[in-house]
Amino acid sequence: MSLPVRYLLLGGVILFGFLILSCSATDEISPQPVINVNTTCSPFMVNDPEFDFELKRTLSSMYSGGSDLGEVIATASRIKPLNYENWYTEWTKTADHFKKVGDTAYEQGHLVSAHDAWLRAQTYYRTAEFFLHRNPDDPRILTSWKNSVDTFRAAMELDPVHMEIVSIPYENTTLPGYFYSADESGEKKPLLIIQTGYDGTQEELYSNALEGVKRGYNVLTFEGPGQGEVIRVQKIPFRYDWEKVVGPVLDYATSRPDVDSERIGMWGISMGGYFVPRAAAFDNRIHAIIADSAIYDMANEQISQFRMGFPDPQNVTREDVFDFIRENKDYVNEDMYARMKNSTSLDWAMTQGMYVFDVPTPADVMLTYEPYTLEGVIENITAATLVCDGISDSKIGGQAQSFYEALKCPKTYLVFTDEFCAGEHCQLGASGISYQEKLDWLDDQLHP
Repeated sequence: MSLPVRYLLLGGVILFGFLILSCSATDEISPQPVINVNTTCSPFMVNDPEFDFELKRTLSSMYSGGSDLGEVIATASRIKPLNYENWYTEWTKTADHFKKVGDTAYEQGHLVSAHDAWLRAQTYYRTAEFFLHRNPDDPRILTSWKNSVDTFRAAMELDPVHMEIVSIPYENTTLPGYFYSADESGEKKPLLIIQTGYDGTQEELYSNALEGVKRGYNVLTFEGPGQGEVIRVQKIPFRYDWEKVVGPVLDYATSRPDVDSERIGMWGISMGGYFVPRAAAFDNRIHAIIADSAIYDMANEQISQFRMGFPDPQNVTREDVFDFIRENKDYVNEDMYARMKNSTSLDWAMTQGMYVFDVPTPADVMLTYEPYTLEGVIENITAATLVCDGISDSKIGGQAQSFYEALKCPKTYLVFTDEFCAGEHCQLGASGISYQEKLDWLDDQLHP
């Protein structure tokens, strides 16, 4: 049988050209996205979808001072097409340079310059490390990650926003977190918890956190299993039952005297668009959630593609697809490895999946997604929910409407278009539009 395979890629924020539909749990309105695709939004600098996406991602940090246009363009100009080693080398050179700039500025008493240079260096170290996960034992993974964390924390020592490094009790260990205070009063404030996804780190959430602080929220970011420090140092992989991760985070948050436990919101970015709704379905301490992008079924794309290889695809169930993969792992792996040679996006998605799920083959990555669905639990969400959709989402598009329709809670459907290139995954490259629409909605729910 000829079996087409195109793997689901999950990557890690950002509207004029948007559609908003709001309704209560009982309304029958079905959202109809406005399609306005602007083909000039991509490619940006490199004619490869994965390299292009990551360059845009790095450049998007410019919104909060985490990168600069000339530095990104100059580094990109030195990168050879589809060369992971060259990518690492050139971004590390840039990161090392600006770390040294920050060090020198600090020694000379120029604290603003030190802060700004270190903040950019941490982004460039994170970018350098991005494609290294093919070999989980590569020592550069820890070196680059630690350099990124260290330069970020050095910058935050000089930042006007107070940020506290926190450790959150979790099972037999702790989860790393950052707590950003809206002010120095110590008074109770509404809390915004921000959750990254498949490949992010919490340092990357600095821009999101600043936007929350500006609006009067205390902000908590954290890394769970499969993410950041927890996968790199503790070697704990992702788990589907994310409520068991968020529960301890909420226990910690509600124990703080500066958190208003009646006004807690969560913002799930990229794969966080599965994690946060999953947690909210089991924990009513969460009062509002942003699903950005909304994910109903993590295996949706691979199931759709596998079905097309069967003689009667309309009668093939989700269970049938996973049974096929289990029974034909050698064939699936052979096919996937062949395809990975010709696709940077597929190659990265699979190698990243093997890393964050701690499994040995692409077929095992696919099988890992089997329990990652909100079927049977999404209807338990009681928190007001913002469902975000990008008209040109290159990672996990196509699920937001079914997600929205399955909700029984107060809900709003928000579609970003490409009039100003806001249609990409998590509105990458359109930060101002993204923050305005998502956080205005949250303000209306939690009233900071």
